[in-house]
Amino acid sequence: MKYISTRSGAPDLAFDDVLLAGLARDGGLYVPESWPQFSESDIRELRGLSYQELAIRIMLPFLGGTIPEDDFAAMVNDAYAQFDHPAIAPMKQLGDDLWIAELFHGPTLAFKDYPLQVVGRLFDYVLKNRGERVTIVGATSGDTGSAAIEACRDRDAIEIFILHPKGRVSEVQRRQMTTVQSGNVHNIALDGTFDDCQDMVKALFGDESFRDEHNLSAVNSINWARIMAQIVYYFWTAVELGAPDRKFVFAVPTGNFGNVYAGYAAKRMGLPIEKFIVGSNENDILTRFFESGRMTMAPVVPTLSPSMDIQISSNFERLLFDHYDRDGKAVAKALEEFRRTQSIEFGQGRWQAMLADFEGCRVSTDETKSAIRNVYEATGELLDPHSIIGVIASQQYEVASDVIKIALATAHPAKFPAAVEEASGVHPELPSHLANLFDREERLNELPNNLDQVGDFIAGKLAERKAA
Repeated sequence: MKYISTRSGAPDLAFDDVLLAGLARDGGLYVPESWPQFSESDIRELRGLSYQELAIRIMLPFLGGTIPEDDFAAMVNDAYAQFDHPAIAPMKQLGDDLWIAELFHGPTLAFKDYPLQVVGRLFDYVLKNRGERVTIVGATSGDTGSAAIEACRDRDAIEIFILHPKGRVSEVQRRQMTTVQSGNVHNIALDGTFDDCQDMVKALFGDESFRDEHNLSAVNSINWARIMAQIVYYFWTAVELGAPDRKFVFAVPTGNFGNVYAGYAAKRMGLPIEKFIVGSNENDILTRFFESGRMTMAPVVPTLSPSMDIQISSNFERLLFDHYDRDGKAVAKALEEFRRTQSIEFGQGRWQAMLADFEGCRVSTDETKSAIRNVYEATGELLDPHSIIGVIASQQYEVASDVIKIALATAHPAKFPAAVEEASGVHPELPSHLANLFDREERLNELPNNLDQVGDFIAGKLAERKAA
């Protein structure tokens, strides 16, 4: 298994090299040279497996022999040992044809735990075998940061710097990052939006001398290993509900397009998925694109679902790569035009082909609040402002009688207590392991949206750590 860049200007790499590289040197994202295939018979054989056993089966082909199966199995089993539900990703039925997959039973209460608990162990394993160290630099709109920090804290071969948009994450999300006192964890509150944070990370990677001097790596969904581990829960939920003998529609609250792209990957691997409903809040660039065929930038608006307050969805580049027949030069040219003009059409044929797999759904703040209350009163389920967007998106899509809809519940309601309580009248309590979160001391650094100052800060902290 080799990995190629979506811009066709970087060397092909094996899995372990892609893991450590994160972003390709040409600015592109790595994707598999070809998709592993699971036949209907292969999918039936997944029935009855535990989440861990299924995860090993799904992910092993992507490793390409770079990690022995027994070692990888030990990492996967260890990664999910601390999740607080025996099913790891349990499902609940909300209607005759609608289920929710609860992807918030990990240590930081968000779906990012599912990939990052594996990725942290993969980093540790590969770095120890090579005798190397890395500096992880990541951007977060709220949940990636805490999940990455939890996965990488106290690891000897890793220093981790997480940038979040100052004042644009929930207090619980911020505190889950900033109250971790491990010496290898560094939090940066950037004066800007998530898109600014993401651009900053890409700029740091684009500075090859800085990248090489500090051995940068990434934990955002620009890192293929993140996507690989997220493919698993699509197979898990579908198999639990009858795949391959039933068909499925997945409704996914979407920001950076990584979560829903993992579902697209599962479909390419053979999972019978009919459609993906991309749920957006007022930051609806993807919904507008699927409606019109034109992608146009707009200012980021703060909402109740801050993890989705994004305009530039990085992983959309991976989808474009397939729809440009894997012509990376053409993808790079199109993205350069989009950055320059802030508006682009990728061609009528490509747009129509994408609509075969994707549809958008826009959900307003008022609709979000109303739906949280209505679902709670009707079912007793308390959902956070991101998960409810997936539920609304699924409810607005009509399916045939033999098709099951699955909405991904991406975060625990206690991560957004103020919004949930305002909508439902119920204050969601944090689980016991986070009960004292608001009593813990915070540690963060506020920085302007300036590449030189952020780069100098990272270099300075690394020098301090080395001298200590």
